[in-house]
Amino acid sequence: MEKQASPTMSSHHTFCSIIPPYILDHLAQSDEASVRRVAIEAIAQSAAARAVRATMTMMPGFAAVPSPGGKLHRLIYDVEQGGFSQLPGTLVRSEGDPKSSDPAVNEAYGYAGTTYNFYKRLFGRNSLDDRGMTLISSVHLGQNLNNAFWTGEQMCYGDGDGRIFIRFTKSLDVVGHELTHGVVSHTCNLEYKNESGALNEHLADVFGSLVKQWRRRQTTKKADWLIGADIMGPETLAKSLRTFTEDKAYENDPLLGTDPQPKHLKHKYNGTADNGGVHINSGIPNHAFYLVAMELGGKAWEKAGRIWYKTMLKLTTTSQFADMVETTAESATTLYGSGSLEYKAVAMAWKAVGF
Repeated sequence: MEKQASPTMSSHHTFCSIIPPYILDHLAQSDEASVRRVAIEAIAQSAAARAVRATMTMMPGFAAVPSPGGKLHRLIYDVEQGGFSQLPGTLVRSEGDPKSSDPAVNEAYGYAGTTYNFYKRLFGRNSLDDRGMTLISSVHLGQNLNNAFWTGEQMCYGDGDGRIFIRFTKSLDVVGHELTHGVVSHTCNLEYKNESGALNEHLADVFGSLVKQWRRRQTTKKADWLIGADIMGPETLAKSLRTFTEDKAYENDPLLGTDPQPKHLKHKYNGTADNGGVHINSGIPNHAFYLVAMELGGKAWEKAGRIWYKTMLKLTTTSQFADMVETTAESATTLYGSGSLEYKAVAMAWKAVGF
């Protein structure tokens, strides 16, 4: 078992959501009143989620709920369109229970299990904290809420408005992304701002994508390399929230605008919005990972994913992009050798994105 960095529970351990602030802000400026209304509600719920997260930060001992027997244990709750004050809601499915008639309940249950099995079988990791913590999910948060959250203790899923986004449990990479924020918080615990925050989002995107590829048994060439494709609603032209490729996930979309993610260091966002661009600048290391995976070919979780997992265990709360570059090179050397194809692929990829 890899030795893990010791997490320090502080402001580093931060509320995370799948929909970036820049998307909600763009929707809130729509000419259409109904679009503005739904966006403003999502922004308000995001603020409420941050309050929940702040409370969890002050009570770190309660963040990880142990599971019976220290193995896979899922609890799915229904908030019945209530807000964060109603969390977790009514328990509707526990580990081993039969399927529900509610697809959101079944998706939250099934995809949490897939993510658990991904980490367990590939990396020997027992749940998010590596001690078998219970995976708690609440569905039907808010009314037509366009977001999904990791609060530091549990997952929360909105149903979407049915136009721009559909139910957030539908996407395995979204579930894997949000649960990986839990893994990050129990390993390197990257501070959620600026470059360290972008690395936090990057790792969540990488392992969210790898969970989906692993479940589908996809090679690097067959994978779509998209985040959130399954939650996009019928009235947006966007193919996803983000893409690992050199392309933009969406451009001049009438509802979402244009994907702002850079794919090269020279285009890095240096402003203060989005906690210093945590959802924006993650595009740079995302593209580097994609280049490594494509260069090595085969199944991305087997080599590129192993290098990135080992790196996640070595990073610290304040790691920057330069630390990520150095540590992935170290991990590739440790796993495969200094002159290996894997090491060369890592070095080439970082150079290609400006390092």
